Amino acid sequence: MTEDTAPDGGLSAEAQRVLDEIDEKNVDFLRLQFTDILGTVKNVAVPADQAEKAFTEGIYFDGSSIEGFVRIQESDMRLKPDASTFAILPWRDGHSARLICDVINTSTGEPFEGDPRYVLKDALDRASEMGFEVNAAPEPEFFLFEEDEDGRATTKTNDAGGYFDLAPKDLASDVRRDIIFGLEEMGFDIEASHHEVAQGQHEINFEYDDALTTADNVGTFRTVVRAIAAQHDLHATFMPKPIPRINGSGMHTHISLFTEDGENAFHDGDDEFDLSETAKQFTAGILDHAEALAAVTNPTVNSYKRLVPGYEAPVYVAWSDRNRSALIRKPAARVPAASRIEARFPDPSCNPYLAFAALIHAGLDGIERELDCPDPVRENIYEFDEAKREEYGITTLPSNLGEALDALEDDDLVMDALGDHVAEKFLEAKTAEYDDYRVDVSDWEIDRYLETF
Repeated sequence: MTEDTAPDGGLSAEAQRVLDEIDEKNVDFLRLQFTDILGTVKNVAVPADQAEKAFTEGIYFDGSSIEGFVRIQESDMRLKPDASTFAILPWRDGHSARLICDVINTSTGEPFEGDPRYVLKDALDRASEMGFEVNAAPEPEFFLFEEDEDGRATTKTNDAGGYFDLAPKDLASDVRRDIIFGLEEMGFDIEASHHEVAQGQHEINFEYDDALTTADNVGTFRTVVRAIAAQHDLHATFMPKPIPRINGSGMHTHISLFTEDGENAFHDGDDEFDLSETAKQFTAGILDHAEALAAVTNPTVNSYKRLVPGYEAPVYVAWSDRNRSALIRKPAARVPAASRIEARFPDPSCNPYLAFAALIHAGLDGIERELDCPDPVRENIYEFDEAKREEYGITTLPSNLGEALDALEDDDLVMDALGDHVAEKFLEAKTAEYDDYRVDVSDWEIDRYLETF
């Protein structure tokens, strides 16, 4: 029996609602989506008349073809749709819809431990056992680039706008508008959108939700942005640093814990910063595991081209209630329910399920160990020299993916957060990526050295 079947083996009310909507809106195809370990959204497309079978039996697929899933001799996996994630795809003329799925191990009938969605659910179960529900809200930034005559992506931006600019400088305002309409059709509540600091860089913010729904939404967001940008003959990329020497794209992630009775466990009106001891311990946990977390929240070679001083990206392991040079910021909150922390170091190339899971486990570890949170740093850490950083006890994030992977391998808490299967496959894939990068010779090196030596 799945979550979308009733005790008598029939369909749940939620699954039946989906079948009724498929019929009412003349949906022809369903895309059953899941995410691989590296964060790439995959899908199996089935005719809409297979929807009931998908809910009652699941849809089988070959897991051996998916990065980091299973070996060839244990390849059969099953997709179990989550009815609550049903949405019509707005760029498919309303005739295609998607359902996000959990991956089931067919040999055991249990959730597949290599499914990133399962990894996040495990983290949320730990939080629940401690009496907390986790809410999150990411801010994934992206660039819009022109395409060449063959439809391939370039790094030529289609506007010369800057932070919060308007048309005519911000030529992508119509694209953002269409993206927002598409997201709203898929059930998103959009808070705001604006041009970001760099030319061609944009941000669209959607509302806080529980961490699982939010992780699902990140994958949907990236898909919608790319699809609608393509309709405008533009290429949308969530690559952290596609253009050198300008600001890169981050995915600042706001997190808070709520108690079972709906109270914000991060709020304390008597505290100078309106933060409870729970919030400070959670923050201390993230700071304590920051180096290992970086491998998950900033998982590409390119991620570390963004994480350098001078481009508003946080590289210093500290927190602040005032400035954005610290790893974690305490944003201003208008009401107690909005008290939260903002982890500023993740970027949009991460797998949101794994990144959220790692952050949650690290924060909960801080609560369980009752870690002392350091004092906030209210000065601009970018202006500190090494001696002053040492005086304040401020360390830095890894300077490259290799260092981050070493830190991950040495951190039992974050490795356990990923689970044995995901940790092994993630390290294997990312080590190969970094090794491939190390043996490559860049254009910069050719330009710099070929005629000099």
